[in-house]
Amino acid sequence: MGCLKNIFKAVVLVLAVIGFTSLGGKDYFVKTWNDFMNPPQDIMQERAKKVGDFSKVGDEFEIDKAASALGYNGVLAEHKASGQKMIVVDSGLKPLLTPQDFKEGKVEAKLQELTQKFKYSVVNVQDLKVSKQGKMKTFGKTAPYVRFSANISKVPGGSVEGIISSVETEDGKIRVLVSANEKGKYSQLVSNDFFKSVKE
Repeated sequence: MGCLKNIFKAVVLVLAVIGFTSLGGKDYFVKTWNDFMNPPQDIMQERAKKVGDFSKVGDEFEIDKAASALGYNGVLAEHKASGQKMIVVDSGLKPLLTPQDFKEGKVEAKLQELTQKFKYSVVNVQDLKVSKQGKMKTFGKTAPYVRFSANISKVPGGSVEGIISSVETEDGKIRVLVSANEKGKYSQLVSNDFFKSVKE
């Protein structure tokens, strides 16, 4: 009798799934999942407001993701023509890198420390080399940056180059800024154009 009851439950479950898909349930589920994973730009802009004002960023850039994880809020943008990625992270209460680190010459040591901290994560940064320093406009201020190159495991291409910067906003919050592209394709002009448009 118990076996017959289980067969009946299985048949009811199969009929429910067939009914769900025939009434458009599968399409509804797929659409809901896609809207959650890839929301429209206006929703992405709304999420990005937690980190900064990206409304003045040009049309050649697209906000790919705006998310919160492990106490950090971040925005990932892409330059459509070159594929260069820009990231702005609100470090919350425990900044990853501060403008003071640039003044005191601690940036390279802190970056090496961060690569060791995330050594066994999904993406592993190796052979991080800091080359030169500079300054750029962002959040209405002049922010220091360092140019870097690195090898990243589990990423197509593997070798990247770019900049890492940090700025303190008017309300005292620290933002870490990263811009990177495949080795040989990085453009400081693209980074400057994007970051100067980001405001508080």
